Amino acid sequence: MTEPHTELHTERLLIRRWRESDLAPWAAMNADPEVREHLGDVLTREQADASVARFEAAIERRGYGWLAVEVRESGEFVGFAGLDDVDEGLPFAGVEIGWRLARTAWGRGYATEAARAVLAHGFDTLGLPEVLAVTTATNLRSQAVMRRLGMVHDPAVDFDDPDAPEGPLRPNVVFRLDRAGYRA
Repeated sequence: MTEPHTELHTERLLIRRWRESDLAPWAAMNADPEVREHLGDVLTREQADASVARFEAAIERRGYGWLAVEVRESGEFVGFAGLDDVDEGLPFAGVEIGWRLARTAWGRGYATEAARAVLAHGFDTLGLPEVLAVTTATNLRSQAVMRRLGMVHDPAVDFDDPDAPEGPLRPNVVFRLDRAGYRA
């Protein structure tokens, strides 16, 4: 387990613990229907704030979780990236990588850059044997990031999200990357 105050640095990004100043832009991005397209309903400010409180509690408890992402040059908060335990009740277990960016940050390679740093942290610092990624079957942009990371689709564990209503948010796909694949 790692020290919960670890920061990850990339050429352009700082991946760090949450700050009070992140709450308003986090709430704004989660009120954007395009950002939430593959996640479900938009969040209220209260729901967004509560999610950050849960993220921080998980980091304190486990030493890893969803971390804020900022652009180093400007200090602008642009979203999150990190690792989290797979939700209970799913047909598989493990540690999941994830990211979510504000629409203004899309198309700049930030998701892939942040995720590469998170993978390195997961494998090299935390010693994870494998990292999973989960998204809706229709989220082709996130699946493209997963492939750029070297992750491989595992159709044997694709599943219907029991918490999602009937429709495009229910079918989910699972990608995997083990330590050997990461090092290759």
